[in-house]
Amino acid sequence: MSGRTFAIRTHGCQMNVHDSERLAGVLVEAGWEPAPEDQAVEDADLVVFNTCAVRENADNKLYGQLGRLAPVKAARPDQQIAVGGCLAQKDRGTVTAKAPWVDVVFGTHNVGSLPALLERARHNGEAQVEILEALETFPSHLPARRDSAYSGWVSISVGCNNTCTFCIVPSLRGKEVDRRPGEILGEVEALVAEGVLEVTLLGQNVNAYGVSFEDRATGRTAFADLLRACGDVEGLERVRFTSPHPRDFTSDVIAAMAETPNVCPQLHMPLQSGSDRVLRAMRRSYRAKRYLDIVAEVREAMPDAALTTDIIVGFPGETEEDFAETLRVVEESRFSQAFTFQYSPRPGTPAATLPDQVPKAVVQDRYERLVALQEEMSLAGNREQVGRELELLVATGEGRKDAATRRMSGRARDGRLVHFTPTGVDGPIRPGDVVTVRATYGAPHHVVADGDVLSHRRTRAGDAHEAGTRPTTPRVGLGLPALGKPQDQPVETGCGVETSTVGSPA
Repeated sequence: MSGRTFAIRTHGCQMNVHDSERLAGVLVEAGWEPAPEDQAVEDADLVVFNTCAVRENADNKLYGQLGRLAPVKAARPDQQIAVGGCLAQKDRGTVTAKAPWVDVVFGTHNVGSLPALLERARHNGEAQVEILEALETFPSHLPARRDSAYSGWVSISVGCNNTCTFCIVPSLRGKEVDRRPGEILGEVEALVAEGVLEVTLLGQNVNAYGVSFEDRATGRTAFADLLRACGDVEGLERVRFTSPHPRDFTSDVIAAMAETPNVCPQLHMPLQSGSDRVLRAMRRSYRAKRYLDIVAEVREAMPDAALTTDIIVGFPGETEEDFAETLRVVEESRFSQAFTFQYSPRPGTPAATLPDQVPKAVVQDRYERLVALQEEMSLAGNREQVGRELELLVATGEGRKDAATRRMSGRARDGRLVHFTPTGVDGPIRPGDVVTVRATYGAPHHVVADGDVLSHRRTRAGDAHEAGTRPTTPRVGLGLPALGKPQDQPVETGCGVETSTVGSPA
């Protein structure tokens, strides 16, 4: 197996991105090597597609990519192609029927099976399709090859217990399964030990975390306790999380965010619609007033917090009055960004068969009006940053024009994308370093800081990026039953979307 290379192409959400890190980890453990980043995908000995079933035309995109690989596979019979993720879980045997040159199809519940399935396909000379109906191994029990030297995903749960009528995720990811707190903190500490400065706690519904073992009689929630515990991890400078559900948002979580210094003043909380009637049809268990009350409480506790959201335009039966309610809630919420989607039916979801599907031209018109409103608010919010000092975690390649403008990019603590001029300090600034800049210009999708850098702190993450190394996390065992730093649990260490958006993804 030595010398055989793999390339992974990821579609969809942050959960898929993190799953791809796990796929890379199990492949490396099995003896595969990552293909050079400057190498064409088709030149790898193994090409893995980690798919999404939520985005519009996700299947067309996948089969188009598989079609382009067909002649490559014909010329190189030893090359292997694998398809995993949500679309694989949904379509199952359809993948090999449409693309018989695919070697392996695996689902969301058996990421760790990929190396064995590849070997079985090679030995048997035929495609292997394995789709489990329940979680085989919690993804975070698997080794990971991280994409970033300075920022890392940490799954706290998988699956979802909600029944939103537009969403197919619960049927593909299954019911929610939570990790134990000690296990989560063990992974966070392992990442920090390798120089990672920022972690994002990840789940389909993060603030529902821990309902199976928390004691609600105390008035404290397991997720709030987890945030506070992350504040005790020495060397962890930034904590983010995505995505919470308004139904499960509590004052305890808001207090934990405000009181824990390394929890970033940023909240991504999906709205989906500002119309109570549409929210009811979507089976979203909150109403516009509840959403706005959360926004008000967050702003009172953290006046400078940046709020972002998801919105669906043109849900079946949405009237002009319903859409006007969405515009009202968006305007009152003053989002820094909104990730907006034009509704399109997803086979297998209840909404796909609802009457009163909104005509495409009407959806497009409403979408453009929403985008225009959000652009105005994003611009106003970013212009408010002008003159402020912003602490940035320097990022890799987030500005499409960085090379032309000779700027670098980074994320402020509230998640805003900032392009800055790397002048006024001694020595090179690297991704993973931390700088302080003064904002000079605000645009709808970013902030610019064109003066000299005010301060520059070299970090271990910057050293790792410069050396070309990435954190690797080994297989994780069972966690501890209570919050707190793991005791007597040695940590092994090695060397951190396709959407229509207003603004850039955080």
